[in-house]
Amino acid sequence: MAGMLYLCATPIGNLQDMTPRVEDTLKSVDLIAAEDTRNSKKLLNAFDIHTPMTSYHEYNKVEKALQLIAKLQEGKNIALITDAGTPAISDPGEVLVRMCQEAGITVTSLPGPAACITALTLSGLSTRRFCFEGFLPADKKERREVLKELENETRTMILYEAPHHLKNTLTQLSETMGNRKLTICRELTKKFETVLPTTLEEALKQYETEEPRGEYVLVVEGKSRREKKQEEISGWEAMSIEEHMAFYEKEGLDEKNAMKQVAKDRGVGKREIYQYLHGEKQ
Repeated sequence: MAGMLYLCATPIGNLQDMTPRVEDTLKSVDLIAAEDTRNSKKLLNAFDIHTPMTSYHEYNKVEKALQLIAKLQEGKNIALITDAGTPAISDPGEVLVRMCQEAGITVTSLPGPAACITALTLSGLSTRRFCFEGFLPADKKERREVLKELENETRTMILYEAPHHLKNTLTQLSETMGNRKLTICRELTKKFETVLPTTLEEALKQYETEEPRGEYVLVVEGKSRREKKQEEISGWEAMSIEEHMAFYEKEGLDEKNAMKQVAKDRGVGKREIYQYLHGEKQ
């Protein structure tokens, strides 16, 4: 029988957050695949775990996944851990999970710490609807595209950022979104944990004189639905009704449905649009 892949969440700072189930699993599996074996060795030593390790990271995620799957098919059980938190979240583990599923290998997840969820619950912002963006793309063009998509996002947004990129990211978020509410979470669960409810503008002022240190999670307020609707209405009102109709007809709607959508966008009755378009011709 094939073995099983265990996704094991490890502490993001405080070692006491290690669950007994994860500890037992790391001791019982045949192999542990770790993002950085040097870093993970410290964790394993702290819990007296002596299971063999192998590296699995961004730069070997495909070829090493094939090797790990071969071992799983031989009946070996493997645990996957990341440097901190839950594997496969903003992490190359997602590739291994997908390839295991394609190969018919059973994958299970042992829940535990995740910086994104920890920050969200501490943020004071809405937790009912949220999206996780992780690290913004390094490529400038792709980064602009992602920021443009986030500009009108109504859900609470969660991003990761390294200290040396924090100021630049805050600047770009402010330029794209305006002055939104923001909670900055730093060094979560560690001795110097900081949770700062603020705004994008206030944060930029703060880091003009303060040098960022540690790993950051940024929780950003989504655009209000009312504000988004008002902007949409303003945009339609800048167009003539003929231009508005042409927009939807180009999208493939017939005249009747185009008038219905134009009326909805403008907050008026369909009869009013019909009379404007056809009243003078009668």
